[in-house]
Amino acid sequence: MSGHSHWATIKRKKGAADAKKGKIFTRIAREIVIAAREGGGDPNMNVRLGLAIDKAKAANMPKDSIDRAIKRGTGDDKEGVNFEEMLYEGYAPNGVALMIECVTENRNRTVAELRHILSKTGGGLGDPGSVSWQFDRMTYFAIPSEGHSFDTIFELAVEAGADDVQQDNDLIEIYGAPSSYKIIADHLNKANIQPEESGIRFLPKQEVSLDTEKTIKVMKTIEDLEDLDDVQNIYSNLDISEEAIQALENN
Repeated sequence: MSGHSHWATIKRKKGAADAKKGKIFTRIAREIVIAAREGGGDPNMNVRLGLAIDKAKAANMPKDSIDRAIKRGTGDDKEGVNFEEMLYEGYAPNGVALMIECVTENRNRTVAELRHILSKTGGGLGDPGSVSWQFDRMTYFAIPSEGHSFDTIFELAVEAGADDVQQDNDLIEIYGAPSSYKIIADHLNKANIQPEESGIRFLPKQEVSLDTEKTIKVMKTIEDLEDLDDVQNIYSNLDISEEAIQALENN
């Protein structure tokens, strides 16, 4: 899974420095609105809201914007549109499975935009359940190996209820049930360990390996989907090689 995490880290660093920051803030604000609407405005009692606020802080989102999004979610602020959360399943080129999380006020527009991008590259949307069986919903943390002891993180993660801890090249990765996210995050925070990536996400049960050219085509399709305003997160079962990452970075 480190290929996915590495690529996500590259995109995050690039995104933080470019003109899309406003778009990143909009995306996170929608997450906060949905989380607060579903579970209330207290991040200590609402794990999903706490995760969204962590993302906001990591992106240097202004505190006023975070507070405003929470109030919109709880109903204290009546302004703004009524968003709904949608999960779509589909395929990118070469049969790569996709799980696409969206937040939208117009589901017809969202579906049309997703179909357009996928169909022009040889993919398409699928029926509910057609793709999700290939993924597990899991808590995930990625911590840089440099400056951290694997044994220390392993013991800490297992004590916090993690299912698995792996080291792959420059990352230590922690996996667990969705319900374990907050307690693992709290243990890491108390130990002053800052993850490079964290969240509750869809992880593929088995990855698909393609040659570099085909991998790049799929990654560009995913990037086009991620550029849509309504798309929050995309998960795939593509095995992303270092060669493909390097080639796409050099484009």
